Amino acid sequence: MNDSTASGHRMFYGWFVVAGAFAICLVGFGSAYTFSVFVESLQRNFAASRGSVSLVFSLAGFLYFSFGIVSGPLADRWGSRPLAVLGMILVGLGLVSAGMARSLTEVYVAYGLGVGLGVGCSYVPALGAVQRWFVRRRGFATGLAVSGIGVGTLVMTPLAEFLIATLGWRMAYLVLGGFAIVVGVGMALLIENDPRDRGAGPDGDPILSSARFRRSQGLSVKDAIKSGRFVGLYAACLMCSFGLFVPFVHLVPYAAGHGIAQSSAVLLLGMIGVGSTAGRFVLGGVADRIGRQFSLLIMFVGMALALVVWEFSTAFLGLAIFAFVYGTFYGGFVAILPALVMDYFGGRSISGVIGILYTSVAFGTLIGPSAAGFAFDLTHSYTLPILGSICANLVAAGIMLGMLKMTVPGSSLEEQK
Repeated sequence: MNDSTASGHRMFYGWFVVAGAFAICLVGFGSAYTFSVFVESLQRNFAASRGSVSLVFSLAGFLYFSFGIVSGPLADRWGSRPLAVLGMILVGLGLVSAGMARSLTEVYVAYGLGVGLGVGCSYVPALGAVQRWFVRRRGFATGLAVSGIGVGTLVMTPLAEFLIATLGWRMAYLVLGGFAIVVGVGMALLIENDPRDRGAGPDGDPILSSARFRRSQGLSVKDAIKSGRFVGLYAACLMCSFGLFVPFVHLVPYAAGHGIAQSSAVLLLGMIGVGSTAGRFVLGGVADRIGRQFSLLIMFVGMALALVVWEFSTAFLGLAIFAFVYGTFYGGFVAILPALVMDYFGGRSISGVIGILYTSVAFGTLIGPSAAGFAFDLTHSYTLPILGSICANLVAAGIMLGMLKMTVPGSSLEEQK
């Protein structure tokens, strides 16, 4: 008798995997997205420009999205749990080391190698594991897992602001690092790679009758990345990512520059977290019903329209509306993307395919936030970065529209099941 049906009262273990992935997202990305709160402290302490400080986040973002190309295939081969645990340890050590840095260069190394490689080790393996545990509710389960990013942004940003105000920025990093190790590692132990290890199929279905599960093995990494679908998805994600994280780094300094108190400016980043959490819960489930490919196009358009609001907003209310709406569509994007990859290519090498796909986001993240910072240094305005981010999302939407027109009904692996 399998693990999920041995008792009518026993919860399907897939939801514990989701809980572990949720915590990894909360700790990893929550720690990373507090960076906006540290920008002014780092500028002041190291007498650095906004562009050079922004590069800290860009380097970390490049590493945590690009390292999935390594951690994804390793998770497919060795299992997701060891990599998730290692990643959370690295995040904690990176934050502690950043708090002890004596120069901005040491912050680059500590934050980049610690937070960057740490999130890169844990994020893709955790998401890949979730995909294998669900079919019918994959969009909802993925949305629930990655809602940890939104909750982390909402909770950890004001926590970081409080710690900086009371203990200073160095001690704030030390406290956040300890939190990452204790909570992150503890919850990462819940991750398991495959429902078959517990005698079940996806969604808790009996494994022997789950033909869908056997067919969901899908394509190899090599076959997947050679497909037109992968190329189109990679191009869309690359374009979108040039502007994707600009608000996470620059919204707080932007608000402060328009006379909004630091405590209120930090709340704006929290609003992105609120919207992001809502988007992951709601839009992931909606995408299960209306189609994930079409839903991804809507996410790109929604982020572009939200950025238009940012361009014309200088007061708290307008910026709060922008932050919530942008966060909602950003959250939907993050929730839908891995589930769409599973639809396209199956579960055989899901972590490896996701890892390679996320290198597109890595390149955009490396360039976008730091370029926005240097543009501000030159023009003392964020208009150019905001307009560039709008255009990037519209190009991504255009690519997805082209893919929709080329899609043959019934060609998706999931549609054939």
